[in-house]
Amino acid sequence: MEFKHYSVMLNSTVDALCVKNGGIYVDGTLGGGGHSEEILKRAENVRLIGIDRDTDAISAAKKRLEGFGSNVTFVHDNFSNIASILDGLGISKIDGMILDLGVSSYQLDNSERGFSYIADAPLDMRMDRDDGKTAYDVVNGYSEDRLSEIFFSYGEEKWSKRIAKFIAGKRKVSPIKTTGELAKIVKEAIPMGAREGIAHPEKRVFQAVRIEVNGELEILKNAITDAIDRLSSRGRLAIITFHSLEDRIVKQTFLNLAKGCTCPADFPVCVCGKKPQIKIITKKPILPDGEELKVNSRSKSAKLRVCEKL
Repeated sequence: MEFKHYSVMLNSTVDALCVKNGGIYVDGTLGGGGHSEEILKRAENVRLIGIDRDTDAISAAKKRLEGFGSNVTFVHDNFSNIASILDGLGISKIDGMILDLGVSSYQLDNSERGFSYIADAPLDMRMDRDDGKTAYDVVNGYSEDRLSEIFFSYGEEKWSKRIAKFIAGKRKVSPIKTTGELAKIVKEAIPMGAREGIAHPEKRVFQAVRIEVNGELEILKNAITDAIDRLSSRGRLAIITFHSLEDRIVKQTFLNLAKGCTCPADFPVCVCGKKPQIKIITKKPILPDGEELKVNSRSKSAKLRVCEKL
């Protein structure tokens, strides 16, 4: 399958980096290389580090960016390892970084990857296919209580307990092997009245399983902190999120790093000594405009937040 991925809020995101001549930039979620290509076009002698967990994405980006030659370094890794990645490349500071979180259009549309609840495929959902744990392992191996907790915490699914109970019952008969089977069980578990008017009631459960398989939320806070630590003064971090759980982590981490002092409010003077590390550029998140929504309906939930290192 051809690798196709729409770069969400392309200009808004790259504009936010204020790309400069000779700067070093990191695209922590390389995808098809759309954001990276735009960064490289914006100034002269830009060096770009493109990171992705998906080898299919790296292969596609290499073709797209081949004209930039040695200005681009491709890394098959998780952006959460940004500190060790930069250390390995002998880079102490960077001038900007982008994170476009969540699953890519290619991963959703490529049914064999097992992300989609529309096409029937083996339960996989791994962004990095070298990783061991799959969606099959989560759905068939986790306890009923743990599944319920995941569906509620990562999918904000109010029928989490009932869905987990149905899954536990079904897998006693035979393992749940495909996305189609899982989607059917979720629909059966949610009462008909609660499903009325909802095109895909299984969406939240699929999101929750995907997040668990890839550890998406576990790594995010520390990854943001590590990325900011490696920014040069006035360097910027731009993060695109696609659901409230991600956005909440980004927003709160930015606020904490912009505040500095963590002493209780009733302390007369600061004793922790922590200073603000960043200033928040986007007081409110930037949203896709009407034209983008016409071209790519999947961008409708996207939010862009940007901070600058002090």
